[in-house]
Amino acid sequence: MELIPWLVAVYAVICVAAYFGNRLFMYFPDPTRVAPAEAGLESVKEIEIAVADGVTLVAWHAPAKGNRPTILYFHGNAANAANRAPKIETMRENGFGVFYLNNRGYGGSGGRPTEENNVADAIAAYDHLTGLGIAGGRIVAFGESLGSGQAVRLAAARPVAAVVLEAPLTSTVDVARSTYFWLPLGLLITDQYDIERNIRSVTAPVLVLHGEQDAVIPVEMGLRVYRAANEPKRIELFPQGAHYDLFDHGAWDKTRAFLASSMSGA
Repeated sequence: MELIPWLVAVYAVICVAAYFGNRLFMYFPDPTRVAPAEAGLESVKEIEIAVADGVTLVAWHAPAKGNRPTILYFHGNAANAANRAPKIETMRENGFGVFYLNNRGYGGSGGRPTEENNVADAIAAYDHLTGLGIAGGRIVAFGESLGSGQAVRLAAARPVAAVVLEAPLTSTVDVARSTYFWLPLGLLITDQYDIERNIRSVTAPVLVLHGEQDAVIPVEMGLRVYRAANEPKRIELFPQGAHYDLFDHGAWDKTRAFLASSMSGA
């Protein structure tokens, strides 16, 4: 019996540490600023966006060719524009515009990432594109892994042509429960990215891409996000796909086909 108060105290300390430190386990930013040319993208331009709270964000932009749409790309928790250069080039080679936003703390962008900051910055990136004369009906919100939360929240707040979610999670709480099931995570995790709930507010066409061998975000989460989405929607599963390699298994071809059927000029 004397041990119980100590166990309760230790549990309480762990909960407090989890509450104040959970973002350390969620975001893995590499702040190194790399120019597009250094990553082999000679035709991609680096731009800076000053957002409302004074933070400067770094983005990479390649304009669309003709009437092709622009992919507004939101990355995962350990990615940045430089290490996604091959994907950017694949999209650009097909004539699509690309606007890749480095979240706060990543790729030279200032500030620190939080869910609300990232969502506000996603909207700022969208507004920057529309300020360049690109209509919302020509913007595709593309979210990779954790970035799916930004894409979904953006699409619920602004008109977009379509939403593409690559390896989306249902929520960060669900992901964490697989390991920390003994903690009250719903009370402790500050940035929950509840995609399964938020996608119900999206009316644009939705494509979900997920690898069946994904050991980071289980494919069942992608299926749940798909089920929660409104029509029109499509899901493409890749039997040999893991978390980061879906383009190697044909995900971009599936995306192009989806966009072609969802919007003219794609």
